[in-house]
Amino acid sequence: MSAGESSGSVVRRILLGSQLRRLRESRGITREAAGYSIRASESKISRMELGRVSFKARDVEDLLTLYGVTDEAERDSLLGLAREANVAGWWHSYGDVLPGWFQTYIGLEGAASLIRIFEVQFVHGLLQTEAYAHAVVSRGMRGASAAEVDRRVALRLERQKALVSERAPVFHAVLDEAALRRPYGEREVMRAQLRHLIDMSERPNITLQVMPFSHGGHAGESGSFTMLRFPESDLSDIVYLEQLTSALYLDKAEEVAQYEKAMSALSEDSPGPDESRDLLRGLLQLM
Repeated sequence: MSAGESSGSVVRRILLGSQLRRLRESRGITREAAGYSIRASESKISRMELGRVSFKARDVEDLLTLYGVTDEAERDSLLGLAREANVAGWWHSYGDVLPGWFQTYIGLEGAASLIRIFEVQFVHGLLQTEAYAHAVVSRGMRGASAAEVDRRVALRLERQKALVSERAPVFHAVLDEAALRRPYGEREVMRAQLRHLIDMSERPNITLQVMPFSHGGHAGESGSFTMLRFPESDLSDIVYLEQLTSALYLDKAEEVAQYEKAMSALSEDSPGPDESRDLLRGLLQLM
């Protein structure tokens, strides 16, 4: 199974959930009534419609019957989507070190055709060298065993393969200068990280910009965020906001639009890719 196929299962879960929600709402059926029909709670229906849980074929069949879907071709299509949505992702093998709330993100990240990020604390995980990632994980997980740290770093390196694959997404990163100056690891670790950023910024699918201190305040004042866009036209853009023990996934058009504005402003106010590379080279000379 390819990473694209397993990542796509998360997208299919979301697509199936949204279609089930539309069918339910078109018939004027409450979540409570839908849950009763499959011997489940209202919250279970909510999680299914958000694509947060796997789907049992029997549950989908019963819901389609309740919603009046009798056309065999339509039923077969949706049941096929349910089967594809239940394919386990490659990252499940890292379940021992991977929080449940982050598993959904990895699937979405792997399925995205466009990834846009703003980062202020450290270099984004998809752009980290192994040594820098080890320093970041070690500092963030004080007291963790060496084996656990190594597993987390291995997971991060596995995610990075998507950026250099045949079906690599377009990746646009704006890094605050603070993320480049804050030391993680020894001096040579930081120097190698800066060199890696320069190299990655020259890949055709990657745009890297640096928001310099000299600009002053900027549109990223609320902190780091990630925006994901997918090749499926009926799946809306998602904004991912990571917190200490959980994460938020925003997909309402008005909320996504606010982050679109912030990302556009950050891009416009930051030096372009060539100037940003020069800034990286200047920082490299200072270290």
